[in-house]
Amino acid sequence: MNRWFIVLAGALFGAGITVSGMANPAKVQNFLDLAGVWDPSLALVMGTALLIATPGFFFVFKMATPKYAEQFSLPTRKDIDAKLILGALIFGIGWALSGLCPAPALVAILSGVPSFFIFLMAMFAGMFLHRFVFEP
Repeated sequence: MNRWFIVLAGALFGAGITVSGMANPAKVQNFLDLAGVWDPSLALVMGTALLIATPGFFFVFKMATPKYAEQFSLPTRKDIDAKLILGALIFGIGWALSGLCPAPALVAILSGVPSFFIFLMAMFAGMFLHRFVFEP
């Protein structure tokens, strides 16, 4: 039963990305293009997500344990180091240049456009490389 909730949540998230147009790289790039054809719809999507998620987090963290797990799995590190800054910069530059981040890329490959597959392969290669460089 637990896995069905995961599949349902992923499908709902993917549908939301598709309906909002966030699987279209041009939407993201137009949002970042303040001097050109600026499209504020990404801010609307993110704001709506915050309005929905914030109360959810409030109620979930009031619980002693999660409903479908033994315990909460939360990050313990709170420091900001060079790896975090560099990773954020690389992510932001990649997102701005390609118009895709991991979740929309996974949704976008369903369109069959070859450049989305290239992006996804590069993303997985970067994840694989990270394991060997930073986590020996």
